[in-house]
Amino acid sequence: MTREKEIYKVTLVGSLGNIALMAFKFIAGTLGHSSAMIADAVHSLSDFLTDLVVLVFVRISAKPQDESHDYGHGKFETFASFLIGVALMGAAIGIIVAGCSKLVAWFNGEQLEAPSTLALWAALLSIIIKELLYRYTALRGKALESQAMIANAWHHRSDALSSIGAAIGIGGAILLGNRWTVLDPLASIVVGAMLVKVAVELLKTSIGELTEGSLSAEMEEEIINIIRSFPDVQQPHNLRTRRIGNHIAIETHVRMDGHLSLHEVHERATAIEHKLKDRFGAQTHVTIHMEPVK
Repeated sequence: MTREKEIYKVTLVGSLGNIALMAFKFIAGTLGHSSAMIADAVHSLSDFLTDLVVLVFVRISAKPQDESHDYGHGKFETFASFLIGVALMGAAIGIIVAGCSKLVAWFNGEQLEAPSTLALWAALLSIIIKELLYRYTALRGKALESQAMIANAWHHRSDALSSIGAAIGIGGAILLGNRWTVLDPLASIVVGAMLVKVAVELLKTSIGELTEGSLSAEMEEEIINIIRSFPDVQQPHNLRTRRIGNHIAIETHVRMDGHLSLHEVHERATAIEHKLKDRFGAQTHVTIHMEPVK
């Protein structure tokens, strides 16, 4: 199975789970009088929408290089991760605003309706299903080196975390009675805050790549060490790196004996390129500028 088809399969599994949970949560939240569960349902809706984003952009990112995209279309997968982060941030802010409005109403003396056990069961079921989807998607995302899939996996995990918060708030409101129905909107606010944190991390990573952020210091040090493993190659410098979707690009200058033939220098540059591709993937873009040592 190709990488694209594998990503599609994993994402479709998550989509089916999100559709089922979204419908059940909305019904349970409405019939069970739980703002925390309705907020959780909104989160599941955002999960489903991000699944669609992944399905569309992964197909685009899988296209080979062409005349208008010399480095391929990998950035579209990074852009998908960015859109997922934006969707998650929007869902989180909406959840917090809704929870705060309920909290203000409670402070003004309004009696909030107590949630029912239906909402609690929905939260518990969501925790189990979403954690399983997180583990499945994250495992396959790492194996396929898909940033968008890993981002989507965290969307599943954040939904599981939000369901834990919802379960605590709903359970507390049920067990402690009408005086503590405020725990339900409080739980939704806590859930929203957790989602904001996850969204910020996703946006930070994707924005860094879209703005040509360098690879980590550890990866760049590893690249330098690979180049230095060739004894006749000296002083690697002007190293420039970036990520293109699930691939990376490496540009560097190195020095060699100026009395060597062009053929010998070319052979050495090719050997360095192959070793870097063996380590970082066959699709790695490698550009080596050779300089003579006089």
